Amino acid sequence: MAPSTLTALAGEKTLNPSFVRFQDERPKVAYNEFSNEIPVISLAGIDDVGGKRAEICKKIVEACEDWGIFQVVDHGVDAKLISDMTRLATEFFALPPEEKLKFDMSGGKKGGFIVSSHLQGEVVKDWREIVTYFSFPKQSRDYSRWPDKPEGWMEVTKEYSDKLMGVACKLLEVLSEAMGLEKEALTKACVDMDQKIVVNYYPKCPQPDLTLGLKRHTDPGTITLLLQDQVGGLQATKDNGKTWITVQPIEGAFVVNLGDHGHVSIYANTALIFLFLFILFYCFCLNHDVVLSRL
Repeated sequence: MAPSTLTALAGEKTLNPSFVRFQDERPKVAYNEFSNEIPVISLAGIDDVGGKRAEICKKIVEACEDWGIFQVVDHGVDAKLISDMTRLATEFFALPPEEKLKFDMSGGKKGGFIVSSHLQGEVVKDWREIVTYFSFPKQSRDYSRWPDKPEGWMEVTKEYSDKLMGVACKLLEVLSEAMGLEKEALTKACVDMDQKIVVNYYPKCPQPDLTLGLKRHTDPGTITLLLQDQVGGLQATKDNGKTWITVQPIEGAFVVNLGDHGHVSIYANTALIFLFLFILFYCFCLNHDVVLSRL
């Protein structure tokens, strides 16, 4: 019988064949060979009309034109909240399998815990465990799909969701202004937009060079805010996979990625031209957590 969670495979000596990637899909750059190509932008002063805001806006536009991905610091999300969210995520995945599987999302459930998660029809699985659910609109929250362990999970993720929605809206305002639109244009266009919390965990893997925690992909939706831990493994490309870089982890920073909808919407406005329409990500299968907020 197959194990119920990936954690059960951590002690194996060889990788289950269902996780083995084809040679051309495997990582070409080391997980800890960090690149400084991705811009790091401070949001301090973003609300200062006529002050630093114009400078911040310029940096964000340049990052979007060059990469479509950047990191933000001084974003206003409290360091303790980030620490609590990371700690709770670690504690959740350390729970016994039967506790995690209480929130199993098989059978079409909209939220909960799942192992791997690969597209229907794909043979090779991703080496990851996931907990995910919608956190916006608030009136549509289904708390029965939110974990009730570890203690404090619901309260912390509610606050975390609110704060990251605020950061996302500020970034969308900047992009609206960059296109010559009114400040609230994109946020109004995304009224009652969905926000999805996704927490990825990549357990210890017996043969990490043969697989991926998360295969190459583009993000759906409008904008993704991603919190890395300090292990590394997040990689990106802007030439359709010819070359990859490993994104430098920065404690407390959020990696901002424009999703497919965000690229298409903004690309359609000739005031801001992107050099590419999507960015590809993949993640090494290492022992670390990633906490995302996706709109």
